[in-house]
Amino acid sequence: MSVPQDLFYAKTHEWVDLNDGIATVGITDFAQSQLSDLTFVELPEVGTMFEAGDEAAVVESVKAAADVYAPVGGEVIEVNMDLEDNPELINNDSFGKGWIFKIKVNNEAEVDDMMDADSYEELCPAD
Repeated sequence: MSVPQDLFYAKTHEWVDLNDGIATVGITDFAQSQLSDLTFVELPEVGTMFEAGDEAAVVESVKAAADVYAPVGGEVIEVNMDLEDNPELINNDSFGKGWIFKIKVNNEAEVDDMMDADSYEELCPAD
């Protein structure tokens, strides 16, 4: 299981890469491995406002559908349109090309409530 040290993590298995008030959000390697082969991603609309914890997107796989939550509050400023035709990008590169959306963060202090990589690894059951 890959858990990059420079990201922040939610208990609901989203990751955040915060740069200059913009949070790039995706689901973790653990989450995508539990879902298996992704077949569809329902992206949020650009301009949508979310509070931390709101349902923001849906990922569907051959096994199940799962909500993706906004780990921080703010406005969606970009979505990963590549996922519409290639949802498997999340399976193949969950921390890179498989990002889901970007949020202009309202309150960067919300990231302080998230887990670091070590804490997230402790949350995930061992294989």
